Amino acid sequence: MKKIILLLTLLSGISAFSQIKVLKNEALVEIGKDNSVGLYKKENKFTFNYQDINTSNLNTFRSFSFNDVNGDVQGLYKLITDGFIDEPSGNITLELPNDIIELYYQKNYGQPTVQIIQYINKNKKYVGKSQFLNKKQIDKIFGIGTPKAALYSKSAVRQTPVNAMNNTSAQGSTNAQQNNSQKTPAKSTKKRR
Repeated sequence: MKKIILLLTLLSGISAFSQIKVLKNEALVEIGKDNSVGLYKKENKFTFNYQDINTSNLNTFRSFSFNDVNGDVQGLYKLITDGFIDEPSGNITLELPNDIIELYYQKNYGQPTVQIIQYINKNKKYVGKSQFLNKKQIDKIFGIGTPKAALYSKSAVRQTPVNAMNNTSAQGSTNAQQNNSQKTPAKSTKKRR
């Protein structure tokens, strides 16, 4: 009897483990990082991670994420670096799906810098701020000059099958018109006497 109870206990223990699934762990790919600010990618979602200097606890890290739909990562990089060339008169405000981001430009020791300000969950009461970053640091974060920059530059050039089909049919009709115009002689506009 003791052996039967022991056997049933072991079998029930084994069946409990069969309910656990091992999930595939997809890690974030680091695009670039400088000090406490980094840009990461997972599939088509980009995450900007930074140490919040707005809190008294220096171990507070915050992040915001967005999908690279129409080359948004390249657009963000261009927007930030254009602010170094021609400093905007006020903060540049960007609305993400979950947060509001502001780019605050200021010259530090004569060098243009940018600070990323995050309004967490679009609430002006909860604010996170990154350190001030110069152009060289922004380039490093976005992986400029490294092979990792290709992780987001290729995603901007996408063509859906419908657009591709429309483009080929439009090209086909243009080519057909050109072929027809080459086959038929041009009409003369001279008057006969």
